Amino acid sequence: MASIQRRPDGQWRARYRDSAGKEHARHFDRRIDAQHWLNSVTTAVVTGNYVDPSRSKVTVGAFGRQWLDSQRHLKPSTRYRYDSLWKLHVEPAWKDVRLSDVGHADVVGWVSGLQEEGLAGSSVRQAHRVLSMILKLAVKDGRVPRNHADGVKLPKAAKPAKKFLTHRQVADLADATNSGADRLSILVLAYTGIRFGELAALRFGSINLMSRRFNIAEAATEVGSDLIFGTPKSHQARSVPIPRFLVDPLAELTAGLAAGDLVFTAPMGGPLRLSNYRRRIFNPAVKAAGLGKLTPHELRHTAASLAVAAGANVKALQRMLGHANASMTLDVYSGLFEDDLDQVADRMASAALADSVRTDAVVTALPTVAARL
Repeated sequence: MASIQRRPDGQWRARYRDSAGKEHARHFDRRIDAQHWLNSVTTAVVTGNYVDPSRSKVTVGAFGRQWLDSQRHLKPSTRYRYDSLWKLHVEPAWKDVRLSDVGHADVVGWVSGLQEEGLAGSSVRQAHRVLSMILKLAVKDGRVPRNHADGVKLPKAAKPAKKFLTHRQVADLADATNSGADRLSILVLAYTGIRFGELAALRFGSINLMSRRFNIAEAATEVGSDLIFGTPKSHQARSVPIPRFLVDPLAELTAGLAAGDLVFTAPMGGPLRLSNYRRRIFNPAVKAAGLGKLTPHELRHTAASLAVAAGANVKALQRMLGHANASMTLDVYSGLFEDDLDQVADRMASAALADSVRTDAVVTALPTVAARL
């Protein structure tokens, strides 16, 4: 039900009632503007994009906090990161803006402002993601008809070059530590590819030295000043092979431990923390080994590189590293497989030469073709 009436002051009053019987009205100087407004409401109803204007009056600040409080399903580290992005970059700019007043151009201007402030491209993208998820919920909640953060051009996130160590460099790094446990922690990270948080949460009951497997089902994550134990990054437990040369050192280190005891601990017996590990063990060893800049996570890259060099295929590497799917593994480590085509060609040539049923023509042709290459 809709109508347009002229008021005594000369303005035109357009009004309609929604499906709940609630009346909505606006005043215009011209009748045609009042009609256009009613037409837009009718179009929104017909297309399913109608929203109650009163529901879009809530501010981004209030709705954003509601969204953040609802993210209980996220891992603590992810929720902590979203909370930091919200407080640092999203809330200061949008807290007093009503959902109905958020426009595409406004979001574009905000993103540009973050870049002008010198914020890294990856951080800009993450801050935009937080705002976009808030507006996406607002759309689903019937508060706004569309997400105006969609389609905003974002800066590229620079991907730092990965550093891969050789077997000799891994040995030098491990030998530069001050204790057998510290040395073993370097070797485990570099030859199994488990994350540091998974190493810190590794318990004796998760090691099977007979079958040479780690059962990675837990990870420790630093969230602010707290250390939280939970599932691995992918939420999936996985079995990781242990190289034979690590079996005896692990047996020696874990002698006398109970199933629930942590394998690698801090000097005073508590769980390992990444910041302390880097300061006390890792960074001094990197400097002593002359390896330049290096982080513990790059030992995970090293494990991937050494595994591929040893013949691991994409699927095996995915399972070892705990990626959600093989495409993720290829996205991260595609460069490690660049020589695959050459290796395939070489193996095909070797197979053809070794085939007992090959013809004399093939035998004589292969050396000739090879000589041309």
